Amino acid sequence: MTEISKTPSVAGAPVERSREKAKRALADGRTLILLDVEADHLDGVLDAVAREVTGDSSKADAQIIRESLRRHGDSGPEVLDGGVAIVHDSVAAAGETPIDVDVLVRTTEPLALRDQAGSRVQFIWVLITSEATHPHVGAAAEFAHLMHHQDLADAAMASETPDELVAAFEHALKREVDRERIPPELQRTGRLFGGMVRDLKRRAPHYLDDFKAGFRTKVLGSVLFMFVACLAAAVAFGGLLSTLTGGQIGAVETLLASAVCGVLWSLFAGQPLPIVGATGPNVIFTGILYGLCQRFEVPFLPTVAWTGLWAGLFLFILAATDASALIRYFTRFTDEVFAALIGLIFISEAAHDLSGAFHDPDQSEASALFSLLLALGTTVVAIALSRFRRKPYLRHRFREFLSDFGPAIAILAMTLLAHSWSAIELPKLDAPEHFGPTIDRPWLVNPLEAPTWVWGATAIPALLLTILIWVNQNITARLTNSPDYKLKKGPAFHWDIAVMGFLVGLMGMFGLPWVVGAVVRSLNHTKSLTILDERGRTVGVVENRVSNLTIHLLIGAAVLFFLPYLSLIPMAVLFGLFLFMGIGTLGGNQFVDRLKLWIMDPKLYPPTHYLRAVPLRYVHWYTGVQLVCLTVLWLVKASAIGILFPFFVAMLVPVRMALKKPFWPHHLALLDAEEGPADEEFREVGA
Repeated sequence: MTEISKTPSVAGAPVERSREKAKRALADGRTLILLDVEADHLDGVLDAVAREVTGDSSKADAQIIRESLRRHGDSGPEVLDGGVAIVHDSVAAAGETPIDVDVLVRTTEPLALRDQAGSRVQFIWVLITSEATHPHVGAAAEFAHLMHHQDLADAAMASETPDELVAAFEHALKREVDRERIPPELQRTGRLFGGMVRDLKRRAPHYLDDFKAGFRTKVLGSVLFMFVACLAAAVAFGGLLSTLTGGQIGAVETLLASAVCGVLWSLFAGQPLPIVGATGPNVIFTGILYGLCQRFEVPFLPTVAWTGLWAGLFLFILAATDASALIRYFTRFTDEVFAALIGLIFISEAAHDLSGAFHDPDQSEASALFSLLLALGTTVVAIALSRFRRKPYLRHRFREFLSDFGPAIAILAMTLLAHSWSAIELPKLDAPEHFGPTIDRPWLVNPLEAPTWVWGATAIPALLLTILIWVNQNITARLTNSPDYKLKKGPAFHWDIAVMGFLVGLMGMFGLPWVVGAVVRSLNHTKSLTILDERGRTVGVVENRVSNLTIHLLIGAAVLFFLPYLSLIPMAVLFGLFLFMGIGTLGGNQFVDRLKLWIMDPKLYPPTHYLRAVPLRYVHWYTGVQLVCLTVLWLVKASAIGILFPFFVAMLVPVRMALKKPFWPHHLALLDAEEGPADEEFREVGA
């Protein structure tokens, strides 16, 4: 017996093709439509079907069909959805003539049978075949899905002839396909700079409102949380860069790059919600480039300048030619794997540093243990306060305040706790004591100091850097603009790539690290601005430029005036913040939710849309493929071929497309849907 399911409302060619097949299915005249059959139960309907279809069959085949129908009369249909029951069975024909039963029934009154939403069934589609799957199974699944729309449900009930019912179904199919074509922002314009101009026209009317919307209490809580998070990430990645580049790029350069690029991004980007900054893949790439410079005995910083200029040019060309339209092939499958990878990087780095304290000869066991308690305390307090809005205690406004300021309160509380135990010496944030380049050099790099052959040869590593930044930035933009957050003002994929190209070229000329949209920081920034109703459901996001601008102005002020004071923050508190951000990123990831099903009691599975409609083995296979992809990315990231990381991320797209063969299109579309039903909308930092 083959299990089938409904097809979801998601954009994309596979769904559109399945709907075209559904349209042809009824148009080919093979489906027998029986209207107003009198029956109270499913077995009565199936008896009527048996009487209609067994007359032309051989005696042996008629007996096989009746046995199949009788069996389903006892066990029930495979699918109950939208007031439609689907009976599908694969049987062995007695002779050489194939069995093909294809009947759509409408009863005079609703049956006692109910679907999962509680609606009584009045349409039954019966499919019995001697093949593995009936060719009209997709049409039946699509019919059940579209019957959720009241216009088709009303037209189907009002149809007086089979032709009217067919016409109503085909009209609903056409309307659904038209509604779900490629989003306008991801359609090619066919004109040079066309996508950039379209992005500006979409976002420009909201520019002033982006500033007005920023003067809210929730924005202040977001700023306090993300300021420390971005500051800690910049210092941490700066320290790693200093090690990988022989001290030529360090913490000061990384902090300055974060501040300058963050301010410019918040002012000139189309979509200001992503946080730009140094990221692990970019840092690894820079370290590899430094190794190449050492090998070929060429100056590092002038090579960085040329690489940045080439990459900036390539990114601008991609923006001008609407290349970001290709990200329509990056689906939820890709986003979930990439976001899980970045979240795990944050968690693993924090865990590595905390566990390393127990093996550090410069730290006592008391110091290592206290660091672990501070980190876990920061994480637990931040998560608990972020979820406090769902608690029944205190007034709603005060619960919102504690939730919005939860991470900032956790950082402050644990820092004060650490200083109150002065007897235990803890490692502090290793911030530089003064503002200036890490090595003795002017801020502006002279690219002409590099040999002439380097000027053109750097186009090769610049191409790799371009792919890395383009993939990373667009995935960050997709995740930030997820339908889960219900953003209103729209994205600006093409224009933002052009802005990123300018920033990449600018940073290279000053010997500063390249920045890109940081997935974990961007998601936590967006989640910290999310507006939830009293039931914990997302109703929108405070879309503004003030939070991003203020965060990076504060980082700039810290670089210029407060570098010595940053060393008051214990590293353990920052590790706890990293844990919180990593856990928060994994918390809204459907891939992670499906992984939990492997160890969960099936009786306690959540009533998600894909579990209601997709056979469990397909859900597990799909999750297993994602887990394999995540494992491969993790191994590549940590290997000698880490520079090829962006290629492996891009390979997630053909992997996802290859799943069309082993999976039913409607199963795959459900698992890869952009968003689920309204009752599954809850997303919260740390949840």
